[in-house]
Amino acid sequence: MSNESATQEPTQAEGVVRPLVYGDLPAVLAIERRSFQTPWSLAMFVLELSKPSGICLGIDDGRGGLSGYLICSRYADVWHLMNIAVAPDLRRGGIATTLMMSLFDAMGEGARVTLEVRTSNAAAIRMYERFGFRPAGHRRRYYHDNGEDALIMWLDGTRRVSAARARGPERSEAAG
Repeated sequence: MSNESATQEPTQAEGVVRPLVYGDLPAVLAIERRSFQTPWSLAMFVLELSKPSGICLGIDDGRGGLSGYLICSRYADVWHLMNIAVAPDLRRGGIATTLMMSLFDAMGEGARVTLEVRTSNAAAIRMYERFGFRPAGHRRRYYHDNGEDALIMWLDGTRRVSAARARGPERSEAAG
């Protein structure tokens, strides 16, 4: 954000994307609990943040908190997007797209990425498809809270995606 706009209210996606730190975990947990039926535990986040090869990003909300976060682990030559969430009251403002584009920048071009998403989460699936992810199968009864299947998606080789293309015709945000 430029100095000229420092006095204006920033748009949701203009927050600063930065690596998550342990001090962010209370804010991460607050978003997590409002976003998912079966939220991750504090221990799960601590474990992911402690992995030196992972990418864990947050986006500041401009008020000293977080608007959203992303957790991605690396396994040999494959990245696994483990968790992405945006505060429910800030969704559909480009925050998840900003986090994803920052993730791709951190990975570099050519990275292979996989993820699982609830088959009922159409908004998230559309967002991932705009980034080039493609369905690659299902994990039956993957989600323990209700037995819902997960759609497995893959992106074989990250590439530059414009913000306009990634946001698509509707600025769709999903918890994950």
